[in-house]
Amino acid sequence: MAKRKSAGNDALANNRKARHDYTILETYEAGIELTGTEIKSVRAARITIGDGFISIKNGQAYLMNVNIAEFTQGNRFNHDPLRTRRLLLHKQEIKKLQAAVAQKGRTIVPLRVYIKHGYAKVLIGVAQGKREYDKRQTLKQRDQQREIDRELARRQ
Repeated sequence: MAKRKSAGNDALANNRKARHDYTILETYEAGIELTGTEIKSVRAARITIGDGFISIKNGQAYLMNVNIAEFTQGNRFNHDPLRTRRLLLHKQEIKKLQAAVAQKGRTIVPLRVYIKHGYAKVLIGVAQGKREYDKRQTLKQRDQQREIDRELARRQ
């Protein structure tokens, strides 16, 4: 009998900093063009996307500044950890992303990296930067919601 994967959090890397620093307006799922040693490192969850961003050049989307550690059993053909990787998106999606980034204060950031049907995918988001008081307001709302939930759980 085959094992069932859990439907829970199957992310190999999360960018929690992005949700704190930005307001996510839209999300897209994109494939990542990887080499053999890179996919092996990604499957081992040796990827860091905290400082990453997406750049669009010549009608192609590229994942920049994402660190995929070298594969430990790799040989002289091992990959460069910080190389630029192409994202696999439909042309219409790239045009939408390009239009979104053209607006002032918007950027595209990676949110999650995960494996779906054997392929490495990245969840990217069109984001607008938060100001310092917005960040404080978000933290305040989260604390208030936590207090409400705690009180409701205590009453039941």
